[in-house]
Amino acid sequence: MNFIPIFPLDVVVYPGEPLNLHIFEPRYKQLINECMRERKAFGIPVVLDKDQGVREYGTSIEILELVKEYENGEMDVRTRGLNVFRILEVVKEIPDKLFSGAIVSYPQNFMASGDSNLANHVFSEVKRLYALLSLSEKFPEQKKPMVSYEIAHQVGLTKEQEYELLSIFTEIQRLEYLRRHLDNMTKVVQELEKVKERIQLNGHFKNLSLGDIDL
Repeated sequence: MNFIPIFPLDVVVYPGEPLNLHIFEPRYKQLINECMRERKAFGIPVVLDKDQGVREYGTSIEILELVKEYENGEMDVRTRGLNVFRILEVVKEIPDKLFSGAIVSYPQNFMASGDSNLANHVFSEVKRLYALLSLSEKFPEQKKPMVSYEIAHQVGLTKEQEYELLSIFTEIQRLEYLRRHLDNMTKVVQELEKVKERIQLNGHFKNLSLGDIDL
């Protein structure tokens, strides 16, 4: 168990993912200054609905660079996701602090898939989806080995689905989750393409015939 300061946001950050933040609220300016001074991480727990508060899982974040500090104390910082954590208890009030914290545990997270065929299949499906959407120029570069976290934000997941992926702790299960999603997405896009083709045919002269038919 560990205690970390927390910065709740309506984003899902994955391990290894870069994240640029503009810090303007006094409590988070204090949080960032403390973390930089003490060279420690903070946590971004996921908020999908403000009425429901923070979700169970989030990601610890390391500060890489203070890019700019403004006269009013606001900051631009480069950060990167480290590890997925599970919140055991939120500590809303900390003496002499404006920000909150949480007691967290770090579930064991298996990053290697052990199944290169599945990883390659998922990447091929992403490529096919981008081609169907005419977005090939934005196609992500394949890395060896590919990790699910590297493409999770690029395949049209909803915020809820991104959070579900965050709460899966084996790479092979994450890849399988993405494979099923991509399969569904591809089917939807293909159907939309058929609809577009039918719409484009409206108003055109057509050669229509059923051939010989016994009436």
